[in-house]
Amino acid sequence: MTEPRPHGTPATRRAARLQRERDAGHAQTGGTGWSSQAAGAHPPIFRPPPPPERHRTTPVEPLIGAHAEPAPVRHAARRRAAHVRAVYGLTAACVLLFGGVVAVSAAVAGHAVSDTADARLSAPEQKIVSDSVEASIPSTVPVPAESLPAPTISGAPATVDLCASADFTAALASGDDAATIAAAGGAEMFRQSVAAGTAPCVSLADPTRTWLVVNKTRPYDPTGYAPSPLALPAGVQSIVGGELRADAAASLSTMAAAAAAAGVGEIALESGYRSYQTQVTSYGNQVSQNGAAEADLSSARPGYSEHQSGLTGDLVACDGGGCGTLDDLAATAQGQWLTANAWQYGWITRYEDGRTDITGYMPEPWHLRYIGVDLAKAYHDGGWHTLEEFFGLPAAPTYVG
Repeated sequence: MTEPRPHGTPATRRAARLQRERDAGHAQTGGTGWSSQAAGAHPPIFRPPPPPERHRTTPVEPLIGAHAEPAPVRHAARRRAAHVRAVYGLTAACVLLFGGVVAVSAAVAGHAVSDTADARLSAPEQKIVSDSVEASIPSTVPVPAESLPAPTISGAPATVDLCASADFTAALASGDDAATIAAAGGAEMFRQSVAAGTAPCVSLADPTRTWLVVNKTRPYDPTGYAPSPLALPAGVQSIVGGELRADAAASLSTMAAAAAAAGVGEIALESGYRSYQTQVTSYGNQVSQNGAAEADLSSARPGYSEHQSGLTGDLVACDGGGCGTLDDLAATAQGQWLTANAWQYGWITRYEDGRTDITGYMPEPWHLRYIGVDLAKAYHDGGWHTLEEFFGLPAAPTYVG
């Protein structure tokens, strides 16, 4: 039968074993505790059993959470230092992240951001900092957009009071249109000043000037005005014997010669200057044929016709077989060349397609108006289509009264 395994810890078992050996020795030596074989030797030294061994564990940082057990007191300083470092790191990361967002937002919105500006912390982040350390983080708030001044947009050159300039008024009084425009600083400055109303000494109703504007709301004054001197354009066929004002006639001669040199063919003058009385007859014929409403779209009433200025010509294209009609011009090589190049000689197409609501007339690609080389260049370069828009005048689709 096997002896039962003693219970207890290893230390208690060793102590029990030693006690049994002492009891056995005592029985052999007659109760003296000494063995005959061990006579003369020192008695054995009794060593008390060592205290029970306690299991040692490696210290572990306290867990972060609702069920973590309190950490030992000796780790409090280390835990506080680690907590402070964590808070500072989290704070710095939040500042950098939020500051980057503010910088990007400010750049997109056009706000200037200071080099030393930080973003404000959110409420949860402020609580973390206040629970751990007393800290103050400098911050700046971007200026609200509504408090910033509106951007300055540079537009057209500023106009000036031309009439306050002695040089300009002297040129104007001389009657030289080209010199007057030059004294204004060029055609575009002249146009802007007139359109803005800062040149009251310039009259767009003066029939002697190339900048004259006549339409259904702006009749001649005087009604029976007649230009002088008149001349036939040299080298240009005048079908009905019409003349033009001398400067316009000279320009038409140059333009027709340029067209011929370009190989596009001959350009002829169908109709030029018409007196007030001639227009009475012409308009009356249109009314008789088509009625007043239809006549007003294609013929001017007496005293309102551009032809009376001597600065307007109705042109046609000619070839070896003769000259075409007014309606034929647009489809010819001459008509296309005029559309692209007439401005270089001081001429514009007065009644363009799609502008009836402004001019009051149906498109007339054959009806060219002379305004001088300087103004015609500004008109072309600016992409204008009517003299009303060019000089800032109201539309004139119908007659007044």
